[in-house]
Amino acid sequence: MTVGKTVALIPARGGSKSIPRKSIAPLGGKPLLAWSIDVARAVPELDRVIVSTDAEDIAEVARCCGAEVSIRPPEFATDTALVIDTVRHLLRTLAADGYRPRNLVLLEPTCPFRSPDDIRHCLAALENEDIDSVATFKLAELNPMRAWKINDGTPETFIPGANPWLPRQQLPPAYQLNGAVYAVRADRLPDGTASMIFGRMAALIMPPERSVDIDHPLDLVIAEAMVQETRNR
Repeated sequence: MTVGKTVALIPARGGSKSIPRKSIAPLGGKPLLAWSIDVARAVPELDRVIVSTDAEDIAEVARCCGAEVSIRPPEFATDTALVIDTVRHLLRTLAADGYRPRNLVLLEPTCPFRSPDDIRHCLAALENEDIDSVATFKLAELNPMRAWKINDGTPETFIPGANPWLPRQQLPPAYQLNGAVYAVRADRLPDGTASMIFGRMAALIMPPERSVDIDHPLDLVIAEAMVQETRNR
């Protein structure tokens, strides 16, 4: 039985609707998936890098980029499947092989610009025995104080009593998950939770330029422009 190690999981299902085969769409001359594999392999604290997928073409790209592959069941690759189910499936698969990691790092393939240090800072937080999970955040794109809901055609503030007309400087800071890094104590993952953060949680704030999350075709265009701008400097 191997215990006490740290494994990186990159979930890459084949059924993306917004961008077909999104995880292997080209970005900067290589598959999008390769960005996450490359950054994971640059972190010496990660003992294994595993791509979980239901698609053989994605699996082949993962292997060519130097990652291991775990084939997940179809029910964990639907539009409504939760990523935590893929995490649990991988942990069960590893346990059946006698491998029980202490830590698990989840890297969404749609976040290509995270750095090795972003991952290492999250892992460093887990060295505190009081911390169960860590996630990366960015400043919220829309402050919830400025959000609205519309009931029967009538707008009202999403937060009762909020003043959406306050200057930005007077709004309380708000953050959102950016999906770049989740680091958890795998040996403390509770049964039944749907969340990737649990127990005593910690947060790492990342800048917007490393928080790009590719969900729609326009996001891919913007990411490509960012890559080219960096290369032309």
